[in-house]
Amino acid sequence: MAHELPPLPYPKEALEPHIDALTMEIHHDRHHKAYVDNLNKAIAGNAVLEAKPLEALIRDLASVPDNIRGPVRNNGGGHWNHSFFWKILAPKAGGAPTGKLGDAIKAAFGSFADFQAKFEAAGIGRFGSGWAWLVSNGGKLEIVSTANQDNPLMGRAIAGCEGKPLLGVDVWEHAYYLKYQNKRADYLKAVWNVINWNEAAKNL
Repeated sequence: MAHELPPLPYPKEALEPHIDALTMEIHHDRHHKAYVDNLNKAIAGNAVLEAKPLEALIRDLASVPDNIRGPVRNNGGGHWNHSFFWKILAPKAGGAPTGKLGDAIKAAFGSFADFQAKFEAAGIGRFGSGWAWLVSNGGKLEIVSTANQDNPLMGRAIAGCEGKPLLGVDVWEHAYYLKYQNKRADYLKAVWNVINWNEAAKNL
């Protein structure tokens, strides 16, 4: 089956004023759609790859033929990352996590404020395009960053990190430039207002 663009779980304007409707429209309808289309194009005719679920495909990039591994890595990663990202955002969300996740964040980073500062630093410190992640790695919470459309599921050899993603924030310019221009730090502070901690807790 061909991979498909998932619908946004809320209207494009639902994250205003923190993420504007036009950015959401372009980000989802054009950028994410392009990753899906280009992934399908890359694996077309390879029955084994076409049959693999998306996560299985990007977890095992070593099994992808050399001539299409780059396109599958970039576009498969882009498809998975954005499908994950839309769910980690929500209207009327934000605040601080509670319960098991909130306790785990405090245990790992000292306080929620300390976690926020370290997470923002990971996003600001990513040179060029990429992502900032909160992952569970062997039961331990870690903040990591990946380049381009890599993610921790791809493993240390490819992405430079590993673990189960709980939270991921896109720091490609297309995620924020219309509203925030070059002020990535302002975007990273604003995005806390729309983080869906219930979804992150499910990921844990």
